[in-house]
Amino acid sequence: MTGSIHPQAQELLAGKAAAGGPPIWEMTPEQARAVVTANNAMIGSGPDVASVRDIEIPGHAGGIPARVYSPVPGAPGVVVYYHGGGWVVGSVDGWDASVRALAVASGCDVVSVDYRLAPEHVFPAAVDDAYDALAWVAASLAAGRPLIVAGDSAGGNLAAVAALRARDSGGPPLALQVLVYPVTDFDLDRRSYHEFEGDEFIVNRQDMAWYWDHYAPDPASRANPYASPLRAADLSGLPPAYVVTAEHDPLRDEGFAYADRLRAARVPVEHRHYGSQIHGFFSFVNVLDDGDKAVTEAGAAIRAAVKG
Repeated sequence: MTGSIHPQAQELLAGKAAAGGPPIWEMTPEQARAVVTANNAMIGSGPDVASVRDIEIPGHAGGIPARVYSPVPGAPGVVVYYHGGGWVVGSVDGWDASVRALAVASGCDVVSVDYRLAPEHVFPAAVDDAYDALAWVAASLAAGRPLIVAGDSAGGNLAAVAALRARDSGGPPLALQVLVYPVTDFDLDRRSYHEFEGDEFIVNRQDMAWYWDHYAPDPASRANPYASPLRAADLSGLPPAYVVTAEHDPLRDEGFAYADRLRAARVPVEHRHYGSQIHGFFSFVNVLDDGDKAVTEAGAAIRAAVKG
């Protein structure tokens, strides 16, 4: 492990330690969801935007709840955003502040998708919802404006997979994919996983094993490229990528590996690595200065992509 943890992130981890309680992997999904909801409450509210509306997107498995943030009337592009939470926890409400901040930073409408969670709905339910939402936004909301997919952690996985699936199935063209410390592979033996085997971080190796066990209980399904996009045979023809990684994060190495694979496939990649940060920092706007900075920088990348 190189470099020290940012003092603000260290303070966040100290608060987690002081709160006590079992690690995520010893909880039921319901208990874990309650803990994440309580943690999100400390983030506070995001910036005001011109309008916010809750909608229901028609999907193949039924209605998909979503929230549309419009920073200004007539925004020049649309971002489809998938929240993090290991496909098991997290919600549109819990990610409200960071998504508001991204809408303001990007100047684009952002559609935050409440995809189905595991274990009630295992793989590929979240993937199907993510793609159905993207296809619907392209057809019914974008009105020809540039379209971007974005997400953090498990949501970064869904953004990468939505981009893959759009390429594979002749789906909507994308101007950019924003992948914030994305899950790209089920292999938990990378060096960064073994660096974070305890319980002190926001996400640790055993947490990821717990998430995968709930999301893809059939081990054979985990090698599917729509579960582990790093396993895709070919990454060429994908939209340009903006990849964010954190040094003190078990998902660090698979984020680097995906950026490298995209580059090797001649996909334009901008990779921002935050050397003093921890997994989860992007959603801790108001709390971590680097969270605010990362959202602002991702917003700038989206603005540039929309301008073309």
